[in-house]
Amino acid sequence: MSDEMTITPDTAEVAALRVYEVGYHIRPDAPEADLDKMTAGVRAIIEKNGGSFIAEGAPAMTRFAYPMEVREGEKHVEYDRGYFGWLKFEARTEVAAALEGALKTDRNFVRAIVFQTVREDTRAKMKAPQLREVKRTDVTHKAPRRVEEVSAPVSEEQLEKALEDITTE
Repeated sequence: MSDEMTITPDTAEVAALRVYEVGYHIRPDAPEADLDKMTAGVRAIIEKNGGSFIAEGAPAMTRFAYPMEVREGEKHVEYDRGYFGWLKFEARTEVAAALEGALKTDRNFVRAIVFQTVREDTRAKMKAPQLREVKRTDVTHKAPRRVEEVSAPVSEEQLEKALEDITTE
């Protein structure tokens, strides 16, 4: 008996399948009505080559962290925003390479990346900020206290005498 493992076509197919994710930016001047058509084009490439979908994020307008420059003909165009979308799918390695090549040649996409990932949901969960209640019992610095003078009623004569003393000095 040989030490080699026999691979049937069914197990070879399963072994070659990997989970990928594609993230893409569509030009901001693309009509919103065409966004579904562009996303359907990405899905068509995957489906045509035998891939299956796991999850998807529809394109939404977002501001880029930095401007991206794209060459269009003889000139360079700079974009500071665009529609960002993503797809997670399972397919063979050749499908991922074909998808990446197709997205790089499509002028509607500013930038795209295809990478291998895991099937589980890996997105960061948005947590509401937790506010901590702080009770101030200690005073960090003490302001000088104002001492209020308590005085008795002043007569007109005492007031006149005090004014004379101040003005004559």
